Amino acid sequence: MFRFWKSALVMGILVAVIGQIPIVQAQDGVNYAKQLESVFIQVADKIGPAVVSISTVHTQKFSRRGMGRLEDDDMFRQFFKDFFGDMPEQEFQQRGLGSGFIIDADGYVLTNQHVVEGADKIEVTLSDGRKFPAKVKGQDVRADLAVLKINAKDLHALELGDSDAVKIGQFSIAAGNPFGIAAKPTITIGVVSALNRQLPKRSMRDRDYSDLIQTDAAINPGNSGGPLVDIDGKVMGINVAILSTTGGYQGIGFAIPINTAKRVLSDLIQGKKILYGWLGVNVQDLDEDLAKQFGLSETKGVLVARVQPETPAEKAKMKSGDIIKTFDGKKVDNVRELLKLVGRAPIGKKVKVGILRDKKDMAVEVEIAARPEEMKEFAETALGNWRGIEVQEITSDIARKYRIAEKAGVVVVNVEPGSPADIGGLTRGDVITGINKKPVKNVSEYNNITKSVKGDALILTSRGYAVIKEEVKEEKESDKEEN
Repeated sequence: MFRFWKSALVMGILVAVIGQIPIVQAQDGVNYAKQLESVFIQVADKIGPAVVSISTVHTQKFSRRGMGRLEDDDMFRQFFKDFFGDMPEQEFQQRGLGSGFIIDADGYVLTNQHVVEGADKIEVTLSDGRKFPAKVKGQDVRADLAVLKINAKDLHALELGDSDAVKIGQFSIAAGNPFGIAAKPTITIGVVSALNRQLPKRSMRDRDYSDLIQTDAAINPGNSGGPLVDIDGKVMGINVAILSTTGGYQGIGFAIPINTAKRVLSDLIQGKKILYGWLGVNVQDLDEDLAKQFGLSETKGVLVARVQPETPAEKAKMKSGDIIKTFDGKKVDNVRELLKLVGRAPIGKKVKVGILRDKKDMAVEVEIAARPEEMKEFAETALGNWRGIEVQEITSDIARKYRIAEKAGVVVVNVEPGSPADIGGLTRGDVITGINKKPVKNVSEYNNITKSVKGDALILTSRGYAVIKEEVKEEKESDKEEN
């Protein structure tokens, strides 16, 4: 009886104690939530007055339609002009919306360059509803940054943080004017989901979207140019892009690190031209197949696919096939790291570049030049009957057709789907200039070399190196039976 009563008493105490735990935890959770909520409210109050809405107008002129393709015909246009004068034109106004934020109390606003690109008229609306015409003080197309100036004083400016200190998992708060529907700036809350992200480039003239901060804080059209801040309200980045299949928010947004802007901010405010360092080489990352071809045990380093003529790299006697391991004393593991180091290098500075050439370590000294505004587009890839590649000599007609700048080599005019060349990444328009480190100047040399190639082949094209594996022929049924 005593044992039963004692056991019952203990069980009652345990039930009573355990029953109180969820209540205490729930109360603590509510308190923590309220504290966090209070922090977000403080951040919104802190950054809101500095976030602006940017509207633009871009006027385009074009001929009146209604004549079909005739108006594009030179003879028809001249005939029309002789009898009726110049063809009438009409104006079309294209309007754009974006965001930005005040970085100086005297009216300087930081935003994306693509927000104001080509605009004839720019208007900045402050969070209190005041509107001001704005002028572009400076712009950096490559980094997609622009500084605007409005005629206003004593404005609330945001504090710029340190994007190099940003960590994955920390809170991120995006601010701006999505879709241009809000009277005041809006904020969305998430975390930094990744760092050092890179968006693909469609051409060499595209903007350099690398080292981006990735966030799941909602970013939508109209948010471009707005700030991405930390939980202290300090700017960590400038909202620039989203990854979406619908055109709207799908959980992946990107921001330019604020340190990228801080490096050029003074020059942008002064209206100076932003210059980037340049070597004059076409480079690519190493994969396991390429590393094996060059006798390497790892894929770290950057492979030089081509040294462009009359460039710092050519003057320093760099060669195709060199593997860049260090730049100005800093280790280089991939193309992204190299481009960042070269781009930030002062123009005119002499830099030591550590390379691996024919399995031997050496160093060359390169004088950094300014990256040209217009970069030549080099030809794309192609295939032939050898391992799925069909090639032709580079004639003037072929050069025009495929926009080829190379004088020597053979151009790929067809690639068989599923062939070793296709798997290796070759495509129509590629110019093959070397096979297994032997130069290819014409079809004759190409044929002579390919006849004797056995095993995997290292191909040098206008786009870089590729490895084309030996085609494995299927065994005949009779052969299988004999074995």
